[in-house]
Amino acid sequence: MKLLVLGATSVIAQETLKPFAKEHADFFLVGRNKERPSAFASDLRARGANKVEEFPLNLDTVETHQYLVELAVKNLDGLDLAFIAYGTLSDQSLCQASVETTIKEFNTNFISTISLLTHLANYFEKERKGCIAVISSVAGDRGRKSNYVYGAAKGALNIFLQGLRNRLTESDVNVLTIKPGFVDTPMTRNIPKNNLFAQPKVVGDKIYQAIKTRQDVLYVPGFWRIIMFAIRLIPEQIFKKLSL
Repeated sequence: MKLLVLGATSVIAQETLKPFAKEHADFFLVGRNKERPSAFASDLRARGANKVEEFPLNLDTVETHQYLVELAVKNLDGLDLAFIAYGTLSDQSLCQASVETTIKEFNTNFISTISLLTHLANYFEKERKGCIAVISSVAGDRGRKSNYVYGAAKGALNIFLQGLRNRLTESDVNVLTIKPGFVDTPMTRNIPKNNLFAQPKVVGDKIYQAIKTRQDVLYVPGFWRIIMFAIRLIPEQIFKKLSL
């Protein structure tokens, strides 16, 4: 299997990829921090990966995306899976105070992602096979005052992925939307932990299984599907008065 990983410094991505390494997959790892993908590349090789290529890049630079996808295809001699796993957890108070900060967060969590998705979709559509898996968030299911900038970006991404899935189904290309809840990662280091937090390995294993079984939408852990269903049912007149 040939995998393009966009956001190879993500702890969740790394846990997801470990089972693929045992299957002797080929990897093209893209991450902003050069040292961290290199360390993970060594780990994948030790686990049995057949080939691991690395490419440090700030994925916010959309002008490089077409070249990046073409480079990955060339280096791996094709693609079976593109896994988008990067993003930032927006500071809501900073976004409220700054239009520039809000736009920067949208660029990372939505604009740059749909740029990559457009190039990847065009490639896989021609191949008439493959999988695109994208880490989004349960925060995109409903806007809450505590994180509505982040939630709006992820909500827009979820809608984009729905349309992309509808488009690519006839080409036998699977599009997987991954909606984690709270996960104990460096991104959430400043958030007090509680029983709703999942460990990265648990999340990674679920994502691996969802890719293998060609699922459409994965809430992980699964109880978030019930939680978000209940939250979406709350009438707006009541919801707007809640502190969520």
